[in-house]
Amino acid sequence: MSEKSKKIAYWFFTLWLSLGMVSTAIVQLIKLPEEVEKINQLGYPTYFLTLLGVWKLLGVVAVLTPNFVLLKEWAYAGFFFAMSGAAISHIVCGHAFGEIFPSLLLLSLTVISWYLRPEGRKIKS
Repeated sequence: MSEKSKKIAYWFFTLWLSLGMVSTAIVQLIKLPEEVEKINQLGYPTYFLTLLGVWKLLGVVAVLTPNFVLLKEWAYAGFFFAMSGAAISHIVCGHAFGEIFPSLLLLSLTVISWYLRPEGRKIKS
């Protein structure tokens, strides 16, 4: 893959990831009744929606902002833990694939965006 193609792919997946995280964060922060019901079915308290929503918004800012490479790594890790945890929670509760898929999609976008990130957005070893 050429450097230009990699950069285009990175921004494509990163912007979709950001859009997904922002849209779900808004739904969580306004505590849409369906979202409250879903989080309670999973066994989590309602206030967890506020935590997730704020963390997602801060993570998107970290991923999209230039510099702050270590902060980006933490944001990607947070997205990975949140989305894998959501998928596992849905699986354990016996939810249908339609309930699990959004978490798996955001998890996939997280991994792809992280993998394709340019050298300037990686920690130097």
